[in-house]
Amino acid sequence: MADFYSIAGPLLRFLDAETAHNMTIAALKGGFNPFTAPAGEPNLPVELFGLTFPNPVGIAAGFDKNADVPDAMLAMGFGFAEVGTVTPLPQDGNPQPRLFRLEQDRAVINRMGFNNEGHAAVKAKLAARAGRGGIVGVNIGANKSSNDRIADYTKGLEVLHEFASYMTINVSSPNTPGLRGLQSRGELEDLIGRLHETRSHLASEVPLLLKIAPDLGEDEMDDIAAVCLDTGVDGLIISNTTISRPALRSKGADEQGGLSGDPLYELSTIVLAKIHQRTGGRLPLVGVGGIASGDSAWEKIRAGASLIQLYSSLIFEGPGLIIRIRRNLARKLAQHGYASVTAAAGCGAQDWAKKDVA
Repeated sequence: MADFYSIAGPLLRFLDAETAHNMTIAALKGGFNPFTAPAGEPNLPVELFGLTFPNPVGIAAGFDKNADVPDAMLAMGFGFAEVGTVTPLPQDGNPQPRLFRLEQDRAVINRMGFNNEGHAAVKAKLAARAGRGGIVGVNIGANKSSNDRIADYTKGLEVLHEFASYMTINVSSPNTPGLRGLQSRGELEDLIGRLHETRSHLASEVPLLLKIAPDLGEDEMDDIAAVCLDTGVDGLIISNTTISRPALRSKGADEQGGLSGDPLYELSTIVLAKIHQRTGGRLPLVGVGGIASGDSAWEKIRAGASLIQLYSSLIFEGPGLIIRIRRNLARKLAQHGYASVTAAAGCGAQDWAKKDVA
């Protein structure tokens, strides 16, 4: 695995970022996957949302926007795969170029704009894999041209719920103008209320997770935590990309869009810990942002995560990172005397929450 990526990785990075990504998806879709691995170590399964995750390491939304390769990602050793973001109608997204590698910073800037094939196409692909097993979440969003964005989310729930292990409500992408406004207290209450009403009429009560931004003030975190506890959201994913710009060294650092990778790590982990404190451990949290090693994955769990997701670091580290993280987490749990990831979640939240998000 490592030997193959030591050759393939640099070759892919000679291409522009979006071309390399599309080639990777095409290869996996065509059945070329030299990176298979077993599902998990004995102390890594996580029980959440009525599901058994074989290990806590997932592939984040954005990699497989159209549900082309969830089974290939599970075969690589991920404990779960999240596809999307999917909108009701197909849309092209923002003009290219819109995806930029920041090599020196081990980071990525994207302004993709929810480019995807739409509900109908993704539903057909998910239906075709029905019965294969594995945990596959579906991340849903709103079309840029929508006159009723909340209705776009309820449509996503209605159309895709039967093929989703869980569904993620993405209100935190910075690349659809005005979308992050749905994180405000009043709009969030309306959104979640309408989703619960829709779900109450469905045959299955699919878990609903909310994905939030890292660019939040203390009052905004207060509101989001309160609304999620009051309305019965099943979990939170923390976080999406950031519009902030720490000191960066790479060419392309001035591009507009959401920043992910190493520079997002500290900010997203602080917000994770602060939300964990505000929810008192009553809501399962998924930690995302800058995970590039076993140690950074462990710190996400210490900050409050019961599950973690990654994407950008695969560009620089390759798929071998999945197994390295899993092995490190298994060792850390044993070293610190925790029987499970869930038992360890939040053990260091107080330390992380002391830090300033600014």
